[in-house]
Amino acid sequence: MDADAQASEISAGQLLARLENVPFTRWHIKARVVMGSATFFDAFGALSLAFALPVLNRLWHISPQQSGVLIGATYVGQLCGAFLFSWMAERYGRVRSASIAVGIIAVMSLACALAQNFNALVAYRMVQGIGIGGEMPVAAAYISELSTARRRGRYFLLYELIFPIGLMATGQVGAWLVPLWGWQTMFLVGGIPCLIVSVLVARLPESPRWLISQGRLRDAEAIVQQIEASAGRLPEVAGAVEEVPFTARETRWRELVSSTYRRRTFVVWALWFCAYFVSNTLNNWLPTLYNTVYRLNLGQSLRAASLTNVTQVLLLLICAFCIDRLGRRKWTVACFVLGAALLGTLGVAGAHGVAGVIIVCTLSYGVLGSANAVLYLYTPEIYPTRMRVIGVGLATSWLRVASAVGPTIVGVMVAAGGIGSVFLMFAGVSVAGALAAGGMMETRGRRLEDLAP
Repeated sequence: MDADAQASEISAGQLLARLENVPFTRWHIKARVVMGSATFFDAFGALSLAFALPVLNRLWHISPQQSGVLIGATYVGQLCGAFLFSWMAERYGRVRSASIAVGIIAVMSLACALAQNFNALVAYRMVQGIGIGGEMPVAAAYISELSTARRRGRYFLLYELIFPIGLMATGQVGAWLVPLWGWQTMFLVGGIPCLIVSVLVARLPESPRWLISQGRLRDAEAIVQQIEASAGRLPEVAGAVEEVPFTARETRWRELVSSTYRRRTFVVWALWFCAYFVSNTLNNWLPTLYNTVYRLNLGQSLRAASLTNVTQVLLLLICAFCIDRLGRRKWTVACFVLGAALLGTLGVAGAHGVAGVIIVCTLSYGVLGSANAVLYLYTPEIYPTRMRVIGVGLATSWLRVASAVGPTIVGVMVAAGGIGSVFLMFAGVSVAGALAAGGMMETRGRRLEDLAP
């Protein structure tokens, strides 16, 4: 590593300065499209069970408690994947780790389609969860590291928009295909194209920032030159760009809770838990709730549940063009407060009418879902390259914990007939999220290297 660094004619700081100076190009578009395709199928895999579950409940006589176990098993796998692939991405690189994670999602999606009983499906979903949990933190770090300080929020969220589009597509495919062709189609549609995407991800260039952090300056410079060539004529200020200060350090997991990063870490952990306790629990349980509690038929239940992701896409599109003006903290606080008000109103007024439940749940999920996307933008920003994926991976592990615990709790509460109390619980968790969001640091318009020493 040292020999390679000494042989290079350019410093790490100069390479980072050149990265910050290059405008958005076709090179960036290709990287975002390919990694975005992986994120699309990550979303599809994460939600596919929700639209197969109403059929499986009747076919295999699955109880509400077993449904919670099946949903929770996926998130147990995701928790393991977040730890495993965070370590892999820091050691072996972003691209290699992401391609392996996507391959696991694809292969296990096909295995789920072949499952013959409840226990087999639980096992397959748990393994698939390892890939789902591993892909997103690595992809988020990769895209963040390719972005410049100016309008990083917009460019990242336009990439992140692919995740709720994947969720929306899952809902539309589920509402259309499951009643016609059966629950297996969800996993076949999610698995076959994903195999191709895993190969495309493996062929992406590595993150220059990660290469620089490893002392591989020649490799990093070659990729920076590709980006500059794609840009054609660089801005005239290129030669005047101030060199970005950079010091290579060893990756240490315990640094996340050091005096420098402790407050940031605890704030984002609370945010990830609160945001996904509400949104992922809603997303996974709504099709079944509409079908079993409110007695909508299968097609109506799936179509009603799919509206949540349509709303999230629309709100996230607005967020992408506002986030660099309003800032990460203001948007996140506002989303949690509004989500708490909507869900609290439903819990207090009663959740008796299905139309009112659909409207409020759809709006609540859309609002909180945009905050979820901001967390994927914000979390990579507050950690340095040497531990960026570790920071994101551990933060998203709280997503997995919340998503495993939430459906199980709701399953018990629904079985006991407590629909209204479920929404009051969601409102309380949203209030806790708003309080945590007040502790966020503002990161808009600042270089990654300036945000985290």
